[in-house]
Amino acid sequence: MVETDTRVLDTAGATLRYDVRPGTGTDERPLLLIGSPMDATGFTTLASHFADRTVVTYDPRGVSRSERTDGATETLPEEHADDLARLIEALGAGPVDVFASSGGAVNALALVARRGDLVHTLVAHEPPTAQVVPDREAVLEVCADVHATYLRDGWGPAMAKFLALTARKGEFPADWAEEPAPSPAAFGLPAEDDGSRGDPLLGQNMRGCTSYVPDFTALRTAPTRIVVAAGKESEGTFAARAAVAVAEGVGTPLAVFPSHHGGFLGGEFGQQGAPAEFAEALRAVLDDAR
Repeated sequence: MVETDTRVLDTAGATLRYDVRPGTGTDERPLLLIGSPMDATGFTTLASHFADRTVVTYDPRGVSRSERTDGATETLPEEHADDLARLIEALGAGPVDVFASSGGAVNALALVARRGDLVHTLVAHEPPTAQVVPDREAVLEVCADVHATYLRDGWGPAMAKFLALTARKGEFPADWAEEPAPSPAAFGLPAEDDGSRGDPLLGQNMRGCTSYVPDFTALRTAPTRIVVAAGKESEGTFAARAAVAVAEGVGTPLAVFPSHHGGFLGGEFGQQGAPAEFAEALRAVLDDAR
């Protein structure tokens, strides 16, 4: 069995840690699997379906093994994009293929808009940018409220609002704030505040990710082949609606993948998708670019 090589990379304001799994096949182009704020462990199952290729995963800045060194409490997709550019350059293997999930998809779009020369094919799965959906103002307000709730009341109440945001089907009304706040207990979450404020989702990335404005002009003219995807079971949710709009902005048809927002998960974080079917769909998209 080929062992995973864990490497360290110093970037502007962070020290990143990433893992390189050498492939057993002849494809020399690395496959980079990224999320945000999900760390490398979330791709364990998906990576196992690409043992024939060199697979690279990483922990985004401020998450798990990748420490921030600048003391900042929030991160913008452009900062993540710079980290990713430095990581790809450090690999020294030419343009890579990228599968990017959720906030990672937003960061990958920012990367391609700036450094498309580093990415051969990008599969952006359900990028949650509110700037492209018809109810953008309402969604941006909801996301800002999740962040404010976290700072004010702690993890449980904010996570309950976040889960309600991600599960909702259809557009948010302008008077969403008049709706009752979801109970943390309904999601099995604690209502009490433990005083911590270091959550990378609710604190560090929530506002920057969802407020990112894709540069569609740069994306359409980039040398990168861009495929925007959404899960079959995700139809109508915010992230899936955003994926539809991003695909339209890029000028490509939406790819429908099996399962849901975390369809590639095989039990990581207690979530189960359809990883074998998901990997098959991803491989088909990547093979189409050959």
